[in-house]
Amino acid sequence: MGTAPRAVCLGETMGLLAATSVGRLAHVGEMALGIGGAESNVAIALSRLGVPTAWTGRLGADAIGDRVARELTAERIAVHAVRDPDAPTGLMLKERLPGGRIKVWYYRSHAAGSRLVAADVDDDLIAAAELLHVTGISPALGPGPGAAAAHAVAVARAAGTTVSVDVNHRSALWSDDAAAPALRTLAASADVLFAGDDEARLVLGSTETDPETLARGLAGLGPSEVVVKLGADGALALVRDGRASAGVGAAGTAGAAGGSATSGGWTVLSEPAVPVEVVDPVGAGDAFVGAYLAERLAGRDPAARLRTAVAAGALMCTVPGDWEALPDRSDLAAMTGPDVSR
Repeated sequence: MGTAPRAVCLGETMGLLAATSVGRLAHVGEMALGIGGAESNVAIALSRLGVPTAWTGRLGADAIGDRVARELTAERIAVHAVRDPDAPTGLMLKERLPGGRIKVWYYRSHAAGSRLVAADVDDDLIAAAELLHVTGISPALGPGPGAAAAHAVAVARAAGTTVSVDVNHRSALWSDDAAAPALRTLAASADVLFAGDDEARLVLGSTETDPETLARGLAGLGPSEVVVKLGADGALALVRDGRASAGVGAAGTAGAAGGSATSGGWTVLSEPAVPVEVVDPVGAGDAFVGAYLAERLAGRDPAARLRTAVAAGALMCTVPGDWEALPDRSDLAAMTGPDVSR
């Protein structure tokens, strides 16, 4: 790749078979082969926005694993993957149902990604990077992937590498009761934490509906930067010692709250959603996270990070595919103005 990765994304990537027409899979005659995975989606988003990035995980020693490695390499991502001769690369099937609904079927329980362990983690890769990104999908896959993510986080913390966590709760993989304590522990390890409002309630064991209150609750676990994704209502960010750009999405500045908030002031920012015609919402959250982190690594202020993230998530919804429509700088500039492309 030539340039040392500034960001490392750890997690599972699978093969993806997507129906090429609308209808139930029982009646669809053709499907297109691709790849998909939350962490690799974020890696692609970062790469397209100019951040040298690596993806690390475990793939089967099979043709689908070859496809994953090939696609990520083509996106200028450094692939650090253990190839497992005893387990296949996971697979998901995407169904386009009448009425615009999309359903994804997963075949991953005995796949290579679920066999990721701490020994697979390249400590030097993470220690040399500026940012590590993990999600709540890893602990949901089992003890091995959960331990691998925890080890990667520990390495990052010891090296001074920023830790980014997207809660990304997958209810199909584990129950809320099992997920809540594990996701709470992972969230507490983050410097930058992303969560949907429903995920924030799960992590906090709360019925609260106010996004700012939820963000403050998450910040009380330890992160210095919390972003709550609100879908059609945009997003809210709570940044310790941050400073919002004048007049750009600022919802106000609050004093110290409980937990780590007692150490300093917090800036609260909100950004409304960008209205678009939704074609396929899959991957929008990953586009949001990748764009936010790219702007953070570019040194842009929290308001600009949030604005770019919302725009990227909106653009992702307008085209079918898990990652193919992830924007580059010119795409964002066309949507939001030239300031985003700097």
